Amino acid sequence: MLANAPEDTVLICRTLALIILYYTFSICLTFYNKWLFKGFHFPLSISLVHILVKFGITAFIREYNRLVYDQRTVWLSWQTYIRRVSPTAISTALDIGLSNWSFLFITVSLYTMSKSTCIIFILGFSIWFRLEEFKASQISVVALISGGLLLFTYQSTDFNLFGFILVLSASFIGGLRWALAQTILQKESVGLGNPIDLMFHLQPIMAITLLPLAVFIEGPSLALSSQVFRAANLGDALWTLFLILIGSILGFLLSLSEYFVVLQTSSLTLSISGIFKEICTLSIAFTLGGDKINLMNFIGLVVCLAGITLHVYMKAQVVLKKNSAKDHNYQRIETI
Repeated sequence: MLANAPEDTVLICRTLALIILYYTFSICLTFYNKWLFKGFHFPLSISLVHILVKFGITAFIREYNRLVYDQRTVWLSWQTYIRRVSPTAISTALDIGLSNWSFLFITVSLYTMSKSTCIIFILGFSIWFRLEEFKASQISVVALISGGLLLFTYQSTDFNLFGFILVLSASFIGGLRWALAQTILQKESVGLGNPIDLMFHLQPIMAITLLPLAVFIEGPSLALSSQVFRAANLGDALWTLFLILIGSILGFLLSLSEYFVVLQTSSLTLSISGIFKEICTLSIAFTLGGDKINLMNFIGLVVCLAGITLHVYMKAQVVLKKNSAKDHNYQRIETI
C-alpha cells in the first residue's frame, strides 16, 4: 500500500490539474463568447473560424510529430471517413454553431441550464444505439431535469423564446453528437484514439456543414460590417481577428482538456466535474454577469442540479458494480 502511495499522489494531482484546466477553459470560453458576441454579432462565422483554426493547429501538431518524433500519421479511408466520422462531425458543428448563436438572445445562466438537458438526450440516444440499457429509474432523472428547466424559465425576465429554442436544439444535437462520438471511441478499428487525430478528421466536415449557414444567415451583414471587410483601417480589422483567434485557441484547449480528463479518468469523472462547473458558471453569471433570478427560478435551478446529480450517482453505481464483478472474477481465478 505504502509503495503505491507516491504513484497515487501523482495520479490525483494530475487528475486535479486536468479538471482545473477543464474548468478554466470552459468557463472562460463561455463568458468570452458572450462578451464577444455583444459587439460582434456573427456567431456562426466566428464558429467557422474556430473550426478552421483548430484544423490548422491539429494539422501542424500531426506533421510536427511525424517529422520530429517519427510518429505514424493516421489517415482514414473515404468509406470509413464518410460512414463513421461525418455524422459525428455534422452534429458537432451544429451543436457548436447553434450554441454560439443562442448567446445573442439569452443570458449565460439560461444557456447553462438549457445545455444541462444534454444529459437527457445523451441518455436517449445511448439507449437507441444500445450503448446503455433502459431503466425505469432513468425516468426520474428526465423528470427532474425537465421540471427544473421549466421552473427556471418560468416568468424569467431575461427569457427569449428564439434563443431558448436554439440552445435546446443544440442540446438535442449535442446528445446525438456525444453518443456518436462514443461509438467511434469504442471502435479501435477506426483508429482515432488520439485526440489530435480525432479533432483533425472532424474539422473539415464541420466547416462544410457550417459554411452554408454562416453565408446564408450572416454573409451580407458580415460583408458590410465595419469591423472586418469595411473597417476604417487595417488595425481595426486585425484587432477583430485577434479577438476571434483568442476564442479559437480557448476552444481548442477546451476540447483537449475534456478528452484528457476522460482519458486520464473516465467519462463519469467528467460528468461529476460538469456539475460543479455549472454551479461555478451560474454563480459567476449571477454575481458578476448581472443575470437575474427569482425564487421560482432558484427552485428550478436546485431541482435541475438534483436531476444531474442523480444521473451521475446512478452511473457511479453501475461503474462500481462492474468493477466489483471484475474483482470477484479475478479472485475466483486466483483461487482456482
